Amino acid sequence: MTILIILAHPNETSFNHAIADRAHKTLSANGHTVIFHDLYKEKFEPALPGEEIQRDVTLPEEIARHCSEAAEADGIIVVHPNWWGMPPALLTGWVDRVMRPGLAYEFVEGDDGEGVPVGLLKAKKAMVFNTSNTYEERENRVFGDPLERIWRDCVFDLCGVKETTRKVFRVIVTSTQEEREAWLHEVEQSITTLFPTEP
Repeated sequence: MTILIILAHPNETSFNHAIADRAHKTLSANGHTVIFHDLYKEKFEPALPGEEIQRDVTLPEEIARHCSEAAEADGIIVVHPNWWGMPPALLTGWVDRVMRPGLAYEFVEGDDGEGVPVGLLKAKKAMVFNTSNTYEERENRVFGDPLERIWRDCVFDLCGVKETTRKVFRVIVTSTQEEREAWLHEVEQSITTLFPTEP
């Protein structure tokens, strides 16, 4: 299988980077082909230009490559921190520019965009790893865990990915080395469960 990993964290020493690295190594060890993007390191341009909104346009080479990779991946893994209950703006921009109509989703004939689209992505499984400095009880009681809705319902399900698994590691700011090692082991286990070893 070909698995796409999208990482969005500006600090290369962050636990998000450790998660993405462990995910990459686990998938490779399990015999999968990995496509990896560190959006901050690559200086991905998140602003969606007005001319890209139209469906039948010639996309910049970098964006066209991201679109093709997302469309053809057998699975998608996203790694990012919880910032204000949202993904980093850079990652939101990646969704804006890459999850395009006609590629990630399509409206049925006769629908001018007011209905419910049909998902087109090849991937049927996705995994999201988040880090947070908010305790789970407060996250659910006060904020309602918006990232769960964003990824499961607003992005992946809409684009045809019917199985979305999400793991949240918290509280990062006060975590110990032992806790982080245990969490990375959990990353390995979760990935192997969702994307087993290739025969």
